[in-house]
Amino acid sequence: MPDCGEDTSYKALTKTVFKVMGGLLLVLCVSSSWVGTTQLVQLTYKSFPCPFFISWFSSNWNIIFFPLYYSGHMATTQERQKLIKKFRDCHCVFGNEEGIRLKIIVKRTATFSILWTLTNYLHLLALHKLTATDASALYCCHKAFEFLLSWMILKDRFMGIRIVAAIISIIGIVIMAYADGLRGDSVLGVTLAVGSACTLALYKVLLKKFLDNWQLGEAAHFFSTMGLFNFIFVSGVPLILFLTHVEHWSPQSSPPWGYLCAIAGLWLVFNISASGGIFFTYPILISIGTLLSVPGNVAVDVLKHDVTFSVVHLVATCCICLGFLLMLLPEEWDSLMLSFLAALADQKTNNHGEELTECNVYTCYNKANGAVSIP
Repeated sequence: MPDCGEDTSYKALTKTVFKVMGGLLLVLCVSSSWVGTTQLVQLTYKSFPCPFFISWFSSNWNIIFFPLYYSGHMATTQERQKLIKKFRDCHCVFGNEEGIRLKIIVKRTATFSILWTLTNYLHLLALHKLTATDASALYCCHKAFEFLLSWMILKDRFMGIRIVAAIISIIGIVIMAYADGLRGDSVLGVTLAVGSACTLALYKVLLKKFLDNWQLGEAAHFFSTMGLFNFIFVSGVPLILFLTHVEHWSPQSSPPWGYLCAIAGLWLVFNISASGGIFFTYPILISIGTLLSVPGNVAVDVLKHDVTFSVVHLVATCCICLGFLLMLLPEEWDSLMLSFLAALADQKTNNHGEELTECNVYTCYNKANGAVSIP
């Protein structure tokens, strides 16, 4: 009869293996979708330089987040609920108070939708001024700003290593801003990218403050609601920009819908993988996927677009990536490191003791047999 403890350990190990393997697939999905999005945006700019329209059109696709979740839910469970019933069950993400529910929905959705739109719009503007590599590297700075805002707003634990990481990231930003001298496009592009990272950090901090500990269905509900809000209330902005010729295209030439749909689809895959992936695997793997978009864009820029990066650009990118990696260290990293070093020291002591014991046994054996060691 199998041991119950061994069976439990085997199940836990199997679960961990599947969680890691799924996480690796999500890492590939996050990095490749983000690389594809940034590269396609820059290709679209050649014939359609309208960043706000691209942002608005892509954000509308968040509406299908919940239908995709519902389809997966129906395919993997025996529970049969109608779409509207399931949607209402996940409605608690905005609160359970009947009297103020609509007010909370509008208020929170409007707040997050504005931050979402600003983040995407500023990032797209930055892609108009910078290479995809520089823009994706600066996008990773949101981790540093998120830590600083969490420390101030959420009163998170102060960590010296993360302060160092934030300083390293800021150094990388400054170096990248001055990498091409004081050329207008470079400085403006870095400013726009940093602004996008700041609004993204504020978005994530407020998400932790108001919508923490949610489930996958609630997350899908939230993003679909935000996409619907974007479609209803933000649709007038692209029209105004078109009529004022801020973002204008010739009526004879329609927008490149193929590129726009590809961008929106890849952006949706990135959002689903990054936001929904944390329910299936370790969040650190999702963050690593975002970081891997930097070398991915480097490869595409060098091989496809013949971009040459200066040493200063590479140093700035390395500083930002190093700061991002240091941000991923767990809160108890110092105690874990001390425990690891102590265990390593104990292992060396035990090995040394075993060697001395073996040496003494060998010496006693030689003496008993009259053997003489010749130096």
